[in-house]
Amino acid sequence: METQGSDRRIGLSMLFGVLGLLGAGVMLAASLTEQQVASGWGFAVAMLAGTLLIVALQVYD
Repeated sequence: METQGSDRRIGLSMLFGVLGLLGAGVMLAASLTEQQVASGWGFAVAMLAGTLLIVALQVYD
């Protein structure tokens, strides 16, 4: 029995989803300790991961 498709779509989506959640967590933790630069980097990671998640879903459709 051969596989007809790839699970790359699901795997990459999960990877970028977890990365986005980690970025949001960094943003939250940094904002609670009033570290604006770290909070900005957390936001950037979360947004980039979200964008890559959507791209992965579209490319491997």
